Amino acid sequence: MGLLDGKKGVIFGVANDRSIAWAIARKLRGEGADLAFTYLGDAMEKRVRPLAESLGSEIILPCDVTIDAEMDAVFEVLGEEWGGLDILVHSLAFANKEELKGDFANTSREGFALAMDVSAFSLVALSQRARPLMQGREDGASIMAMTYYGAEKVVKNYNVMGVAKAALEASVTYLAEDLGKENIRVNSISPGPIKTLAAMGISDFKAMLDEVSGRAPLRRNATQDDVAGTAVYLASSLSSGVTGENIYVDCGYNILGIS
Repeated sequence: MGLLDGKKGVIFGVANDRSIAWAIARKLRGEGADLAFTYLGDAMEKRVRPLAESLGSEIILPCDVTIDAEMDAVFEVLGEEWGGLDILVHSLAFANKEELKGDFANTSREGFALAMDVSAFSLVALSQRARPLMQGREDGASIMAMTYYGAEKVVKNYNVMGVAKAALEASVTYLAEDLGKENIRVNSISPGPIKTLAAMGISDFKAMLDEVSGRAPLRRNATQDDVAGTAVYLASSLSSGVTGENIYVDCGYNILGIS
């Protein structure tokens, strides 16, 4: 028996087979969870659908989190097909590439608003819609979001995304308070830098990888599977008393001071 037998989960943010969200999906499915997936646009559907189908998923839906009607449609289908929801994985972030280089002080109004909407407010919007489906679940329910250390400390070229992730982390704590009385846990995972499609948009990303692998206590970079293992913990009853937390999966890098 798996830790998640009989559980229903929806994954937002798979881009390809190197995505953190995909590693999480594989681990959740390996523990018995039934999964639904979303994608953004036709081009992304061509990547996501074969991956989802390889895990036996039958619910694969379009969802642009800047459009309320598309989010509504996803949760309407989940309600009709499953009647309830145990797990929501939020692995969504976006900023215009030009905002991820140079000085943060040069961030545009439009770039700031877009990064906040996709990377932070989307967690609130999805949680609003998931809430009715998550109430009354036998072992409670779990919402988890992916963040990064740049929310707390200045990371060169992370810029507006760091501010958006800070908003995301604050949203996790406020949602944890609001939803906790309904036995819905809300947490975030903060991985170290990992080679993903999204990460490669950050200027000098290789330097970030080299810095962490050279200095982190475990002397390596975290992997997608490292993050996925923590996601299984947060999705399962093993974390029944954990909410409002930010869990680092960065091989210990966050504990270091000046070298």
